[in-house]
Amino acid sequence: MRSSQENLIKYRNFLFISKSLLKLNDKIKIMGISEALIFQIQKFSTEDGPGIRTTVFFKQCPLNCIWCHNPESILRASQIEWFKHKCISCRTCIDICQQNALSFDENGLNIDREKCIGCGECVEECPSTALNLLGTWWNLEDLLYEIEKDKVYYIKSNGGVTVSGGEPTQQPDVVANLLKKCKENGISTALDTCGYASKKVYEQILPYVDLVLLDLKHINSDKHKEYTGIPNETILENAIWISNNLEKNGKKIWIRTPIIPHYTATDENIKGIGEFIVNKLNNFPERWDLLSFNNLCISKYDRLDMEWKLKNVPLMMEEEMETFLKTAESTGVRNARWSGLTKKMESNGRNTPNIEKSKLTSC
Repeated sequence: MRSSQENLIKYRNFLFISKSLLKLNDKIKIMGISEALIFQIQKFSTEDGPGIRTTVFFKQCPLNCIWCHNPESILRASQIEWFKHKCISCRTCIDICQQNALSFDENGLNIDREKCIGCGECVEECPSTALNLLGTWWNLEDLLYEIEKDKVYYIKSNGGVTVSGGEPTQQPDVVANLLKKCKENGISTALDTCGYASKKVYEQILPYVDLVLLDLKHINSDKHKEYTGIPNETILENAIWISNNLEKNGKKIWIRTPIIPHYTATDENIKGIGEFIVNKLNNFPERWDLLSFNNLCISKYDRLDMEWKLKNVPLMMEEEMETFLKTAESTGVRNARWSGLTKKMESNGRNTPNIEKSKLTSC
């Protein structure tokens, strides 16, 4: 009898896994046309382009930056995160998990990331909302409806919608379709990109974009590969092509550079990027944003059972950011600026967070 019951349980688990994988495969097949894997929709954003915006964060990124502020954006798969302070230790999630990916000990919930398929059933059943699913499939029509809810704010503030990530060009078909629909509905659009995609992808998307936010992280290709996992030749080539395309079509581009201690925060790097903007992009970009390092993502890494190499790295000093700004301006680039969370040196020599300068940005 016991053997029969065990076989039945194994069979049920097999059917569940097979059904989940088939469902995921079907979604991937149609994703390019009408569905997108999204991990966040941020309303009333003011950091991802002009005015009041809705920023849609697409999952998957080809880079693996050491300083990544959105570790949940890297994989093209749904992931579970656990909030310890919300958990009531009821173990409902353990009972519901068909993959036996969850267990409990004196430290709390453990998630076996190799077994977990991100089905989200434990999230739905959790009575205290201690579990959250990072990565939800959105139908194009539903996504557009969500964006259009705040259209009046876009119009009043000269804002719009920004597609970000992760890297939105990893889901090019649905991104192009979404931006096209937004333009048809009178909503201004922006693309936040790392620059690492094929020219064909950018040719597909740019006709429906008013503004490109382009990351230039490091001018040295070897260091770029060491810090992000890929060299920067393709990114720099794309930057030139994108800038020329936007200039020819009367559109705009902003350059953004994360200023990360020990990595990108050097005069040599800032000067090199500035000279690239002036000489290779013909100083066309409307602005160049230097984004100071912030460490507010530490808890994200903890909830995903990931180690973060920069968890003990302190914030930049305000004086340091001012110095890098002067270096940027010395290259002749127009409209350089900096933003982000910094520390400020007080008269007693102590460092305190400078909240007034705080603008929480993803990099």
